[in-house]
Parts: sequence; structure tokens; C-alpha cells
Amino acid sequence: MFDIREDDLSGAPTRALLAIHLAGMQAESPPESVFALDLSGLQQPDICVWTAWDGDSIAGVAALRDLGGGQGELKSMRTHPDHLRRGVAAALLRHIIGQARQRGMTRLSLETGSGPPFDPALTLYRRHGFGNGEAFGDYRASAFNQFLHLSL
Repeated sequence: MFDIREDDLSGAPTRALLAIHLAGMQAESPPESVFALDLSGLQQPDICVWTAWDGDSIAGVAALRDLGGGQGELKSMRTHPDHLRRGVAAALLRHIIGQARQRGMTRLSLETGSGPPFDPALTLYRRHGFGNGEAFGDYRASAFNQFLHLSL
């Protein structure tokens, strides 16, 4: 349905969608709880980014960070506003889970926020087997953020 490709972050559509993602996270989260990565943050050797395309139109983006020790982190998951409710996020999430398994990861984790803006994403993650858990990596728990994990 969607063409999912590894993305080098050089294209204008990808950069524009990442800007939408960062602005959304800043608008929907307390300043101390915004952990979304900017472009330079995603251009690290331990991060791989994929974009989903519908023809020539970017439909979504997601990234996988290798935390070492068999653990991966889902980062920068965002569906383009023009493609909401079409299965973009589910397709990208299945792709990331598959990539994590192929890379030998045994656990995939993510950090997200709380409240109505985050409810659709939380529903998606839980539908794919993620469960609530403890903070991981450099994150610290707060009243706003929450952590989900999937054993692979």
C-alpha cells in the first residue's frame, strides 16, 4: 500500500514533515518533556530513518535508534496530516518492528506523552503489543511522559 524507504533526510518533503513533527511535540508537551529529535539529532550513526510514500507524496516518517545491548528505540513517528487514518503509522510501526528483529534486537521501547493528542498513538502501540513499563536510557519519568516496551 505504501512504499517504505530508508531515508537520508536530504529531501524537502522529509524535512518538512520532521518540522511538523517537532512543532507538534513542542505544542503538545511541556518544554521539559519534549524529547523529539531535530534533523541533526536524527542524523546520527545509531539511528535509521524510514519514510512512507503514497506515490510522490510523503505519508509518514519513523526512526529506529540502536541503544545497544539488544535494545532499540522507536523515534520520530509521525503521519503527514494529509494521510491521517489511512494506516500509515501502522505500516511504519510494523516495518520498524521487523527491522528491529532483523537487527537482532530483543526489546523495542518508546517514550511518549499523555493526554488526548497522544491517545491515537498509544492505541496503535498497544494494539501492536507494546505495554507500559519503566523509563529507559537517559529518560526520567514524569507525570507527563510514559514508556512502552515490546519484547521481540
